[in-house]
Amino acid sequence: MIRRVLPSVLLVLLALMVLPFAWHALTRPVLALQGAPEALDRLFHPGAPLSNLAIYAHMITGAVITATVPLQLLPVIRRRAPGLHRLSGYTLATTAVFTGLAGLLYIALQGSVGGPWMSGWFALYGALMILAASNTVYYAIDKDVTRHRRWALRLMVLAVGSYLYRLHYGLWFATTGGIGVDDFHGPFDRAMVWAFYLPYLALLELWFLGERRLSRKPA
Repeated sequence: MIRRVLPSVLLVLLALMVLPFAWHALTRPVLALQGAPEALDRLFHPGAPLSNLAIYAHMITGAVITATVPLQLLPVIRRRAPGLHRLSGYTLATTAVFTGLAGLLYIALQGSVGGPWMSGWFALYGALMILAASNTVYYAIDKDVTRHRRWALRLMVLAVGSYLYRLHYGLWFATTGGIGVDDFHGPFDRAMVWAFYLPYLALLELWFLGERRLSRKPA
């Protein structure tokens, strides 16, 4: 019983944990459009409407997928409301692709505050999100439940990546006072541009490997 309920409880807790971050990301572009000083920073560039539109779209759609992807994976919704699961899944996957494309467009137009090193790793992050969202839908249409589930879990890891990025910084500052942080160019900054998603994806792949080995064991 506990093994059946625990994944759902963890997914709901994750959705609640990311909610404040998602709300901040959702409202920040609105405040920036209104000219609020606290929302205007190096992400937004006067006289650059296309890159500003790209980062606005990236933040808004990113907030949506961060807050809702964990709930999409709830088994109770998949079992009791399969139609809703499919519809919301297609919507979220499309939103995730749009998030990745908007982020890649912004990087191509403006780069990132951490320079080429950050731009390269963030571009890989966006490309992986597009890949995960596309394959999640592809294997759902193909009715390959196993691969669909695995790509959906990869998408969830990537969708909460922005939250994890900021969580890592918060924990680092709380424990070390910010050692190695230097305006996105310090040693910790340079590690964080890949450490907020690649290790989690690697752990997920190890879990999948364990599942494959268990499934091959004789009964």
